[in-house]
Amino acid sequence: MNKEDVVRIKSIDLLDLSPETNPDQLVSEIRQAEPLITESRADQVRHLILRLQQKQGQQDHQELHNCKVLTAHILPLTNIAFDKSGSRFITGSYDRTCRVWDTASGTELHKLEGHRNVVYAIAFNNPYGDKIATGSFDKTCKLWCAETGKCFYTFRGHMAEVVCLAFNPQSTLVATGSMDATAKLWDVMNGEEVATLAGHTAEVLSLCFNTSGSQLVTGSFDHTVSIWDVASGRRVHVLRGHTGEISNVQFNWDCSLIVTGSIDKNSKLWDASSGKCVATLDGHKEEVLDVCFDLTGQLIASASADGTARVYSAATHQCLVTLEGHEGEISKICFSPQGSRLLTASADRTARLWDVQSGVCLQVLEGHRDEIFSCVFNYEGNTIITGSKDNTCRIWY
Repeated sequence: MNKEDVVRIKSIDLLDLSPETNPDQLVSEIRQAEPLITESRADQVRHLILRLQQKQGQQDHQELHNCKVLTAHILPLTNIAFDKSGSRFITGSYDRTCRVWDTASGTELHKLEGHRNVVYAIAFNNPYGDKIATGSFDKTCKLWCAETGKCFYTFRGHMAEVVCLAFNPQSTLVATGSMDATAKLWDVMNGEEVATLAGHTAEVLSLCFNTSGSQLVTGSFDHTVSIWDVASGRRVHVLRGHTGEISNVQFNWDCSLIVTGSIDKNSKLWDASSGKCVATLDGHKEEVLDVCFDLTGQLIASASADGTARVYSAATHQCLVTLEGHEGEISKICFSPQGSRLLTASADRTARLWDVQSGVCLQVLEGHRDEIFSCVFNYEGNTIITGSKDNTCRIWY
């Protein structure tokens, strides 16, 4: 790739945008703050703002009436991921493959074969969507062409299972976390290892880039979280305070905060710049198995083995609502893109849609014959995919 081919991305903070915002005034403010937004681009920016406002004003509580059942693999699924547009999704499985699917038709587009053990961690390089990374219990990560299914590179170097991975926002690096207690950075263009991030004393189970790609956060079974400088591979902060294994870590949108969930039954909120603990989000009676921010970073949701989920304010750290109704542990939780709904996946064989403000269950997604352990919204928020130990995934729309 030539230097001239590098795509430069500039993120603009529109977290305060509402349907009542004056789009012309907002475009004027953006142009004053961002010299890159010239007069010739003003109409394009205004059009995007109007589309966002239209999306904000749409009713987000319509029921999902249709369901496609895909017998996706011959062994249980491990994870599911959408591309940015939601037109394709991928599934990983204990059958050692990753499969690429067309969302609208439910047809299989590619079978990614080559791993010698469970394909556990999977991701598209969103927003581009032209590459897929797969991490396996065979200790390797593979990089694939999403259009053809061809394998570009196999990343070798971990000494144990690869259990989490992520592309950086620029799609120039893949980060992998392993049961060997390290994370590694890999160059997407040449397939070479860039850095080994060593310092944890137990398995690295979760990781996340910040939105600029300058930092990576890792969560470990050693009860700690580490923040790494990506350019140098140096550990910047160690976040100590949990008394159990870390189940998930995530930056908020503006990279100012990190949320962590732990087997110690608590979630914690951390200042990303100082590494200091800002708050402990308690209330669950059993392990916190998943935790996430909404897209604005103003709300936090946690899912627990106690069968409940909770929503907290990132500003006040108060629990705003408790979601009750599942009859088994909740292993996954995520906000809809609009932020008004939550989706949970449970061992009780159901997924549920919830109203964020009231905590009311809007819909129970039934039909799976075994535990549901993966659930995702598409970018529009009008399609959901659930993955189950019954070897199937279901498309709800």
